Amino acid sequence: MNKKTKASKSSVLNKGAAASKNAKGQPSLEEFLNSRDYTGALTLLEFRLKCQDGDTRELLMWIGYVAFHLGNYKRAEEAYRELLQVHDFGAVGHLYIACCYYFQQMYEDAEKEALKATDDPLSTRLLFNIAHRVSDEDKLMNYHQKLREAKEDLLSLAAVHYLRQHHQEATDIYKRLLLENRDDLALNVYVAMCYYKLDYYDVSLEILAVYLQSFPDSPLAINLKACNHFRLYNGKAAEAELKVLSDKGVNVQANELIRHNLVVFSNGEHALQVLPSLIDTVPEARLNLVSCRPDVINSSAYLSLLSDHLLPATSVSQRGL
Repeated sequence: MNKKTKASKSSVLNKGAAASKNAKGQPSLEEFLNSRDYTGALTLLEFRLKCQDGDTRELLMWIGYVAFHLGNYKRAEEAYRELLQVHDFGAVGHLYIACCYYFQQMYEDAEKEALKATDDPLSTRLLFNIAHRVSDEDKLMNYHQKLREAKEDLLSLAAVHYLRQHHQEATDIYKRLLLENRDDLALNVYVAMCYYKLDYYDVSLEILAVYLQSFPDSPLAINLKACNHFRLYNGKAAEAELKVLSDKGVNVQANELIRHNLVVFSNGEHALQVLPSLIDTVPEARLNLVSCRPDVINSSAYLSLLSDHLLPATSVSQRGL
């Protein structure tokens, strides 16, 4: 992102902060962002866009940013598309749209948009991840060779290792980065995820606790903690950990990963209602559908749904994460 883009975003942020000081009780955009309340931030920005309160280009830039972080990739895509078509956003717009397509699992479209952008480290990382997702080993190796020793590129490499079940390789990279970036608390979560996959559940919990001290309401971290408790104890203990989120007002049913894991923790309860819709987004959902409810094998409809994608025996069923 260039300096002009950063300056533009700062001006919108400062204007939002100033406006909140004049409107009693109304949070500013900065306050929403600091508290990671992206829903509130997006609501404020959409309202300002509708009322034409501010520069449209700058508001759309923030809407794209906030919607992306909220997981509303379609809205982010629309904002960046409008910036590209109407507001001369430049080639970087294609790259941001490609990122939105990637998280919507539209990998072919993501690759096309990424190739329209200028040669950039982010585009290399994105194309590297796309190559993994579509199982194109030639492209994967090609983009792997283009990765730098920069933190962002190493994070991308570790993520692909993790997704390819190379958990020790991913752990080594994350631990190295953690030693070099002690203040980046999110790295503790990544290391904890790897140790979970390596079946070191106590170690995973110990490392995860560092992150939870600063972010006790993180759905991802609490979900990982619940998964460790499931492995160490039982489903009831895991469900008790997720109750922390519900008590804080978090809609756990809106989180696909947590919805999946609640089925696992409850020994397959509501599996037929929940898991089929998660098969394309949660890798373990397919096998867990069979593991939790083996009677579905007798159903020709579900057998058809599963037959083309059953994983080899090396995949572990009922993985909590």
